[in-house]
Amino acid sequence: MLMSKTTSGVRRDAYKDVFGALAHPARRRVLLAVYFNGGAMTAGEIAAMFAHAWQTTTRHLQVLEAAGLLTHERQGRMRIYRIERKRLALVSDWLAHFQGPIRHRTGGKQDVRHKENSKRQEETTKARCA
Repeated sequence: MLMSKTTSGVRRDAYKDVFGALAHPARRRVLLAVYFNGGAMTAGEIAAMFAHAWQTTTRHLQVLEAAGLLTHERQGRMRIYRIERKRLALVSDWLAHFQGPIRHRTGGKQDVRHKENSKRQEETTKARCA
């Protein structure tokens, strides 16, 4: 299997793993629970918060860990799960593409509609400030 790289150097399968893990609502709830409990929780604490079977919780934790969104360390018989903020940054970095103006492919020429919209917005802003 060929692993291509994006412009940021992150493997495309990393995005697939992260977004795949986040696609399930129970896994999103697990991440939120860990986050709002100081960024670390034991497996037992996580399982106690959810009504589904222990095996299901274990599977969700495994998927989140495989995607790099959680890490764990053993302390005696307990596993303590922690949020991996660097991997979560992939999500915010990718979503940041949609925060700015929409860009149109125009073969190297500036999009006329974008230019006209910007001009109208400037005129509206000036009129409101006047």
